[in-house]
Amino acid sequence: MSEHSLPVLVVEDDPSLREAIGDTLELAGRAYVSVDGGEAALQALERQAFSIVVSDVRMMPMDGIALLKEIRARLPHLPVVLMTAYAEVEKAVDAMRSGACDFLLKPFEPKALLGHINKYELAASRDDGGVVAEDAASRDLFAMAQRVAQTDATVLLTGESGVGKEVVARFIHRNSLRRAGPFVAINCAAIPDSLLEATLFGYEKGAFTGAQQAQAGKFEQAQEGTLLLDEVTEMPMGLQAKLLRVLQEREVERVGGKKPVALNIRIVATSNRDMAEAVASGGFREDLYYRLNVFPVAIPALRQRPLDIVPIARHFLAEHGGRFGRTGIRLSPAAERALASHAWPGNVRELENVMQRALIMAPGSSIEPEHLHLGGQAAVRPVAPPAFTVNDKKGDNMNMKDLEREHILQTLSEVGGSRKLAIERLGISERTLRYKLQQYREEGHYQD
Repeated sequence: MSEHSLPVLVVEDDPSLREAIGDTLELAGRAYVSVDGGEAALQALERQAFSIVVSDVRMMPMDGIALLKEIRARLPHLPVVLMTAYAEVEKAVDAMRSGACDFLLKPFEPKALLGHINKYELAASRDDGGVVAEDAASRDLFAMAQRVAQTDATVLLTGESGVGKEVVARFIHRNSLRRAGPFVAINCAAIPDSLLEATLFGYEKGAFTGAQQAQAGKFEQAQEGTLLLDEVTEMPMGLQAKLLRVLQEREVERVGGKKPVALNIRIVATSNRDMAEAVASGGFREDLYYRLNVFPVAIPALRQRPLDIVPIARHFLAEHGGRFGRTGIRLSPAAERALASHAWPGNVRELENVMQRALIMAPGSSIEPEHLHLGGQAAVRPVAPPAFTVNDKKGDNMNMKDLEREHILQTLSEVGGSRKLAIERLGISERTLRYKLQQYREEGHYQD
């Protein structure tokens, strides 16, 4: 989202001053919404997202301080600037304790107003990078992430698929001393075992068939920055030993190379599996687990932070609405209730998919429950789909990815859900099946 993609909310009970502030913003090319009091402001905040709130202090019946406290309870990261003609020490102290960014003393020049707005919008975008954290569980999570970001400690992020592990990893990088360096991510589950080593560590020319020129790996690409090892528990055991050595020695040797390269990077790893269980079952090295688990952070599932659901949905509406040419579209109260009551087995990724679909399906300016298509999201165990061939009518409308999914789920159903029997029939590895099922789960096609 661009810095000025969201409007400013102006809260002022004096009609002439409210109009003057609106004129200042309009001349500066800024979108805004103006309201005459605290209750109207809270209603506006329920309807849409804003980049900053500029509010008078002396208002009735809800004054600016009471409004500020309500905003902090609901939208803790939203910048608020207060305007007052009374430079009262007690009010200023109370407001700053409640989370006000700053004060504007009346009368003020248009340049001062615009300066405050630009300053605190920029600070907010730099600090959270679009992070939405309205629930207390999320606020605690990002407070912890903020603290560990100031160190160079290796971080292990765990949580269900789709909870936003990469969002947290990027937040840690953005708030660290390495923020000017690169953020490099690699999904260890998405790359075939035969290519993963060369992708991670790089290779020299002639190291293997097809290596026509030397290539730096992800470790070298992340120099002076942060490397995200996504789904690290999906890494094969043989490669885990090499990764352990790299983490211990802080140097990497390219495939086919003889000269080690010193590393200056920060490692963040993620997993959606129970790491201790993976170690106990022999699927993950215990020494590597302890090397990665320096600072563990468990990310709660979306259903465990229910106050985030509607704000995140609004965030996706604003983000994707511009791309889809649907700016100004909003959620109806009934749609918000439907979102809040859904179980969200696919977590934030599922919510984003639902909002993109709703932007396409809603014909007007309001998204209603029927546009969300949540009823069909109730996850069930895979059942055998109707038989078809590629030449069937059904097959004509399906791409190879759809055909593969139907084949895998049908096979799994035929063997009663046994993954061991399924991989034997399908001729694929357990790791590949696990990765495919994870994808289908996120897309709403499958649930354990």
